[in-house]
Amino acid sequence: MSNAMIQRFDVGPRMSEMAVHNGTVYLAGQVAEDASADITGQTQQVLAAIDALLARAGSDRSKILRAEIFLPDMTDFAAMNAVWEAWVVAGHTPPRATVQASLAKPEWKIEIVVTSAV
Repeated sequence: MSNAMIQRFDVGPRMSEMAVHNGTVYLAGQVAEDASADITGQTQQVLAAIDALLARAGSDRSKILRAEIFLPDMTDFAAMNAVWEAWVVAGHTPPRATVQASLAKPEWKIEIVVTSAV
């Protein structure tokens, strides 16, 4: 049996921002740093954070295996999709789920969880 190493990034007392195991990158839920932004701005911030984390793991958005998007307000769905569709790589769009959910802070308009190949 393989005992492949697990790499963890930005490890805190509650969670890590990212773990890499067996060529797969697992990201924690990403939220906007500037929660005063609208859904477009928050989505752009979250996707930029995902880009940065994937780059640290030697991956990129073309290698995303799965994305889970959490929106407290489904009226933001179309505006979020406009940003998402401009960001994803044509021909490499990942399987995705979008769910309405309350987030940990009421000012957050979106949270995205991504799993990617290295």
